Amino acid sequence: MPKIIWVVERKRLMDDPDKRSSHSLKTPTMGGVAFFYTLIFALFFIREKDLFDEAFYLIPSLTIMFIIGLKDDLIVITPGAKLIAQGLAISFVLANPSFTIHSLNGFLNINEIPYYLYLIIAGFMMITIINSYNLIDGIDGLASVVGIVIMVIYTTIFYMTGEYFFALISITMNASLMAFLGFNLSSDKKIFMGDTGSLIVGLIISILTLKFLALRPTVYTELPFLLENAPLIAISILIVPLFDTARVFAIRIANKKGPFSPDRNHTHHVLIDYWGLTHKQASFIIGCFNLLFVMLFIVLGSTAKNLGMVIMLVSVVIVLGYIFFKYNYSFATLKQKILLKRKVDRIKTKVEESNLSKKKKDRLKTGNKDGQIEG
Repeated sequence: MPKIIWVVERKRLMDDPDKRSSHSLKTPTMGGVAFFYTLIFALFFIREKDLFDEAFYLIPSLTIMFIIGLKDDLIVITPGAKLIAQGLAISFVLANPSFTIHSLNGFLNINEIPYYLYLIIAGFMMITIINSYNLIDGIDGLASVVGIVIMVIYTTIFYMTGEYFFALISITMNASLMAFLGFNLSSDKKIFMGDTGSLIVGLIISILTLKFLALRPTVYTELPFLLENAPLIAISILIVPLFDTARVFAIRIANKKGPFSPDRNHTHHVLIDYWGLTHKQASFIIGCFNLLFVMLFIVLGSTAKNLGMVIMLVSVVIVLGYIFFKYNYSFATLKQKILLKRKVDRIKTKVEESNLSKKKKDRLKTGNKDGQIEG
């Protein structure tokens, strides 16, 4: 990571802040380059633990995502071009039989799934997860903290089910995120993961989620929840990026803007701009919420039927939606509130300065009168 920082600073490839940025100084980016090297390096050692040669399918997928992320960090590309590249990357994953979902095992009374329907659902799911994770990378530490929580959960799941290849991938990605987090929160050696990192991590999360849903029914006896509740457990694991993306898209469409148009309506921006939290505080709160939410659904999933869990999930989303929609969080309104607060602070400062100057003048006048009397 220090080598990447040195090269980025030497070649002046740093991220320039704009009106939407949560930072005010030029900061090195492309920390995700280290993620790509680490994953490729690790796949060499763990490739013998895969059962369907998954490592050979993951390498081209990761490479495509790395190239498109690197290009987006250097030269901003259109959302359409990015989606095409993502579709090409996930096609290698979907071609491997290890990830095929044959059945939902009774979830909402759905059992067998045709192969063509699996390709449509899995492709849409993977692209959604990749872009959802990419969108939450807006403040220091958030993407890393959420990624660490997700990787810890998937490491546990795949270890308990004997899928050691995917458990090792989860551990590798988790270790990379932990190492990156220290630099991301540093004051003198700060670096952003950039789209290079967020796209790679999002791809890994989508791969692990797809594999989780494709697990054999026999291995679910080792897990602390019912087989038919697996889709809801997957949603609870990804609740932070999925909820934030759905919320932001809804606001943008309601404001007659494109779903990919940039703004500061993300949940983490609301916590910082409106509630006055720091980056570390907002990231910690969101990460803790993600972990507690997953634990709650695992406990519920051990006994409750999936219909009850669906009702629970919808209720939580409605409550969260009400909390974050209670106030008008459009970018224009937030900007007006921030500008108004700054204007009030400037007026207060001027009033205090004028009061101090008056007091000084009064003291000088009093001192002069005392000197004249003494003379």
